[in-house]
Amino acid sequence: MNSKVGRNQFGRVLGVLAGLCLASATVQSASAPDSVDEHLRAAKKAAGLDFQGVLVRTCIAPEGTGGGGGGGARVIPDRATWYAEPAKVFDNLYFLGTKEHSAWALTTSAGIILIDTLYNYTIEDEIIGGLKKMGLDPANVKYVLISHGHGDHDEGAALMQQRYGARVVMGGPDWDGVEKQENMPGGKPKRDIVATDGQKITLGDATVTLVSTPGHTPGTTSFLFTVKDNGVPMTVAYSGGTALQLIYKDQQKLTTYVDTQDKFARMAMAAGANILMTNHTEFDNASIRARIMAVRKPGETHPYVIGTEGVTRYLTVMSECAKAQIARLKTPNS
Repeated sequence: MNSKVGRNQFGRVLGVLAGLCLASATVQSASAPDSVDEHLRAAKKAAGLDFQGVLVRTCIAPEGTGGGGGGGARVIPDRATWYAEPAKVFDNLYFLGTKEHSAWALTTSAGIILIDTLYNYTIEDEIIGGLKKMGLDPANVKYVLISHGHGDHDEGAALMQQRYGARVVMGGPDWDGVEKQENMPGGKPKRDIVATDGQKITLGDATVTLVSTPGHTPGTTSFLFTVKDNGVPMTVAYSGGTALQLIYKDQQKLTTYVDTQDKFARMAMAAGANILMTNHTEFDNASIRARIMAVRKPGETHPYVIGTEGVTRYLTVMSECAKAQIARLKTPNS
């Protein structure tokens, strides 16, 4: 998914959503338990003011909002439109993303675990350059974890593998997809570690738990791991895939999506996750929160800490939006 809903369109679709929900609320008879309106209301309630981006992209505009594929010719946007400065966000976690897409460096006692790798045209500036600006050596990246096989997240994997010998981890079906691409910008990484549900990637004093969450792609993987804020350990739930545009007409895939989001919500709750991260900054405001860190005062709550309730609400939005789309398919005139 490689295009963003513009600000004006964003405002319009929010207005549509608000009007839809207001109109629905005035209907005298209650909506059916599995109606589109019912799921939209549940999603809107869960989103609150925190997750408007994911609400719009997933509930209101599942069709035609970008595909995020890897190959083919394309126009590379001007650097000023995507470049973002790197930032230290936790004691052991660094933001290396663009204004739109996220990549993270989890530092450990034995090297670095890199999470997602952006488009190939950004990796030299954002990841290689970003690591160096943060005083970190790119050669210390030992693992690269790919949340899913779309170009905005996997095109830098080959460079990290070939230049630095990093091990690349990705879901099996997405490895298959990468191997079928004819012209992958940045080159194809060689098939390496196939992510499995519940697998743990341990490096030094850090462990990342892999959670299979197919839906956005067949091999989408989400992550649970620990970060520290001034020495205090906290748990991150990293959501590996969000938008529905590639599956919005497939009821079976949407049902899988619902099941895996609910599963990840349960696992995040059990792990006590109080931080939500995704690979698109419009969904978790990563680039903005990274800048807030620069002016954070002692004693202030970390801008990324939203509590287990907040993490659960985010995943509820994703699940309810998929349920709304399933209901649309069942009742095309809704």
